[in-house]
Amino acid sequence: MKFVISSSELLRGILAVSKAIPAKSALPILENFLFVLKDNTLEITASDTELTLRTEVEVESTAEEGQIAVPANHLTNLLKELPDQPLTIKTLNDTSFECSWATGTSTLPYFPAADYPSIMTTDSTAVTLEFPAASLVEGISGTIYATADDEIRPAMNGILFDIDPDYTTLVASDSHKLICYTTKDVKTSEKASFILHKKPAGVLRSTIGKNTETVQVTFDSKTVVFKFDTTTMICLLVVGKYPKYRDVIPQNNSNILRIDRAQLLNTVRRVSVCANKASNHIKFDLKEGSLEVSAQDLGFSIAAYEKIDCQYDGEELTIGFKSSFLIEILSNMNCSSLVIKFADSRHAALIVPAEDEAESEKICGILMPIMIA
Repeated sequence: MKFVISSSELLRGILAVSKAIPAKSALPILENFLFVLKDNTLEITASDTELTLRTEVEVESTAEEGQIAVPANHLTNLLKELPDQPLTIKTLNDTSFECSWATGTSTLPYFPAADYPSIMTTDSTAVTLEFPAASLVEGISGTIYATADDEIRPAMNGILFDIDPDYTTLVASDSHKLICYTTKDVKTSEKASFILHKKPAGVLRSTIGKNTETVQVTFDSKTVVFKFDTTTMICLLVVGKYPKYRDVIPQNNSNILRIDRAQLLNTVRRVSVCANKASNHIKFDLKEGSLEVSAQDLGFSIAAYEKIDCQYDGEELTIGFKSSFLIEILSNMNCSSLVIKFADSRHAALIVPAEDEAESEKICGILMPIMIA
């Protein structure tokens, strides 16, 4: 193998896939990038067997095609210290290769490409659809924080992609809160679904560029492939059955609170300073035209409350929440005003942006209450 490439372009390519390099692995070969050079295109692959990232970089010239596995850490650190300039990479023998630039040279070991594990792919049953990149990023960002860390129910550790003929819903829940993001931009002829673990979901969100328009999604029962720009991401899906989340979404909560999101968020943050550190419990006292948020920790004889003017239509109601869960939901909703719908003190509250209320509720949150003394 021998080729010339821009050092900055090569660095951009390896950084695009480096998130798939495992910190520690039982297979030392996975601590390497797989380079495959063909014509004037260098394909770079990184994998931990469950998550694979692959990208393509154009080279300036190719003298000899080939494929090798190169040490990820050493090559990344070297390229970070080089200014942008042409870089010549060539194999010297069966075990080492050379990186040469205008004023110097570095010799590094490499490993046979044949030692690199084969990359998983989808089978003939796979479903393919086009997902607008902006909607995909927004959907992951709006739901990923609600995923669980549950060893017994691994399905709760990921985001459910529930795809219907008319719309697609992304769902995440940790049993205390549930977040749904719905878009009408993605449709299929038949109903389908898959569960994407939160780790690759986070990698996918950070890898999609701002100028990316569309992501091609192909999935079967075990594997999903995301393709966009010059990047391909392949990962194993979470195996398991997701709970029937639609059954827990409140339909007839008749007590309606309309309030400024930032004002409520800041109030909850202030008042929760005096909440019990173990429980993080806060209390809502709702009356016509006002909301009082309060918290106390009897063990330290501290308490706080704050009143907010608001629009509330419904019966007088006292309900408790875990403040950390409510803060998460309020922090991750990108809207100016909220509508919170209550049934009573024992049933889940439904939280939606005020601007989406009249529509099909693009994003909604469900928060379970807690018992209060």
